Amino acid sequence: MTPPRRALASRILATLIAGAVVACTPAQAENVVKLPAATLDPAVNAKRATAVLAGGCFWGVEGVFSNVKGVISVESGYHGGSAATARYELTHDGKSGHAEAVRIVYDPSQVSYGSLLRILFSVIADPTLKNRQGPDSGTQYRAAIVPMDAVQRQVATAYLAQISRGKYFARPVVVPVESYKRFYRAEANHQDFMRRNPSNGYIVRWDAPKLAALKRLFPAMVRAAPAP
Repeated sequence: MTPPRRALASRILATLIAGAVVACTPAQAENVVKLPAATLDPAVNAKRATAVLAGGCFWGVEGVFSNVKGVISVESGYHGGSAATARYELTHDGKSGHAEAVRIVYDPSQVSYGSLLRILFSVIADPTLKNRQGPDSGTQYRAAIVPMDAVQRQVATAYLAQISRGKYFARPVVVPVESYKRFYRAEANHQDFMRRNPSNGYIVRWDAPKLAALKRLFPAMVRAAPAP
């Protein structure tokens, strides 16, 4: 099969398997760990800031972060490759350099950059997995931190070291800190996918449990209604 068909077939298969799993057992978020707050997390004197993060399939990453208090907006997209390959069907051969990522605009007075990283690795992405998350494998599904400035890079580097030293995971933390290139917004049908498709088998099995874990572990950080 061509790469686009192979990617589609893989996602359909994951959805079908998810439906079977949900029918037999309650869906659970994998590797949920309530990590500590970042010890290095300086205040940012600005009304808005931007974070670019990757944590596997962007449907769930966007779906969770849109429910975090202080988040103004979240959009799914691609980071790491070129404009020529910044399309869904061209990222699934693992050669584009892109990761499925999200761009988060947030209010630093309500939620810090360190808090976003804490949520990412507590309930969204397993930082010990390389080039895969959940049922998805390939470089496009890697977890990654993409700092937008020197301060974010310092916080990211320090937090990865902090959670590595804390031995919260059975395996080593392998998340890369990548240099920002350009964020490419994903196709319209991928935006706000989790909210628009709550009964989708993939969402039910892999992503809804992550949102449930956010609400359970960090209730004070949850918005009353999702951000756009």
